[in-house]
Amino acid sequence: MADIFPLQRPRLAISIVSHGHGALVQALLLQLAQISARSVARVVLVQNLPESSPEAPLEGWPFELKVVVNDTPKGFGANHNFALRGADEEFVCILNPDVALQAADPFPELLVASSLPGVGCAYPIQVDDEGRVQDSEREIPSPAALLRRRLLGQIETRADWVNAACIVVPTPVWHQLGGFDERYFMYCEDVDWCLRVRLRGLQLVRAPVCVVHTGQRASGRSARHLAWHVRSLLRLWISPVYRQAQQLLTSASSSAGTIGTP
Repeated sequence: MADIFPLQRPRLAISIVSHGHGALVQALLLQLAQISARSVARVVLVQNLPESSPEAPLEGWPFELKVVVNDTPKGFGANHNFALRGADEEFVCILNPDVALQAADPFPELLVASSLPGVGCAYPIQVDDEGRVQDSEREIPSPAALLRRRLLGQIETRADWVNAACIVVPTPVWHQLGGFDERYFMYCEDVDWCLRVRLRGLQLVRAPVCVVHTGQRASGRSARHLAWHVRSLLRLWISPVYRQAQQLLTSASSSAGTIGTP
């Protein structure tokens, strides 16, 4: 599509957290430089594990790039909160290192969607490397919903929350919510954040653009990640946020939307 903000400076700050994803980060940064230079003002890369710094293209980065190297690993939420602390761009973006951009810049559409009244977050359609739509939109993860999904194979139809592989948020909303709840070391911090967005009366809006997300949940392969996942679910289920959001979102008139519709 044509440039939506052709005369304005870039309005977006992006946070990327790498857990030894150096090659993926390098490729993603080069894509951002080639495709999204007119959208992105600043990128903060947090290296949670030791790795080499990304190499700039010959012409240099078209955006400000700040690299933060952790002395000790921190959780997903803590890293992104630190990266975006004090952000003064109009919008912020949480972006996974295992996301790849397609030929067109997705951020103009995401910024338009994020600018709409009553919107707390905009997100793209996520597809795998073969173009299949991924299940990034989910029903609130009650024990019953997980049972229906995991054991009975039932397809979810409500989009109560979205994963945080790629979300664009108006900066005032990000600051007002205080970012992610850092008590979730890993897993469910995006669930909790989306539920808090909904409890403020704001919407999660899917923009008509795609990104490629090929990541797989480590909790299916690692006992440590599974333990983190279970611990986070238990924390979520006993939280006031979960109880209030479940009451709000399980009513048909308050659902976030239906998966498969814009």
